Amino acid sequence: MTKLFIGADHRGFEKKNQLADYFKQNYEVIDLGAEIYQETDDYNDFAIRVAKAVLGNPGSKGILLCGSAHGISIQANRFKGVRAIVGYNIDLAKLGREHNDANVLCLSSDYQDLENMKNIADVFLNTQFLNEERLVRRNNRLDEEVM
Repeated sequence: MTKLFIGADHRGFEKKNQLADYFKQNYEVIDLGAEIYQETDDYNDFAIRVAKAVLGNPGSKGILLCGSAHGISIQANRFKGVRAIVGYNIDLAKLGREHNDANVLCLSSDYQDLENMKNIADVFLNTQFLNEERLVRRNNRLDEEVM
């Protein structure tokens, strides 16, 4: 069973819990917080936890939620080997898996409803990377040091 790491700050807390329950049937869901609603928490902490967990468990996936999905995706992408995408719709989530071999999906708790999130995440989790030479080459470049 595929491991699915999930995390969210206070703004994504409620929807994170609902998504975790939804995916428990088909995935080994590991909730990396927030454990309790705390209005002063920082999205960074949960993005770091999920990014490290995905990197430490090859073949696993991650889902992160914050208000906009922007901050949490920026933080997750600080880790070499993490390819976090913001999935505002099904087409973008599918493209992120097919072309970028994304392993973390970031969702916006302020701009997406729960049913939309479920549909987007389902597509993300069930879409395979196309593994074409040009895509592999481009994705490998994402981990290059840039100065």
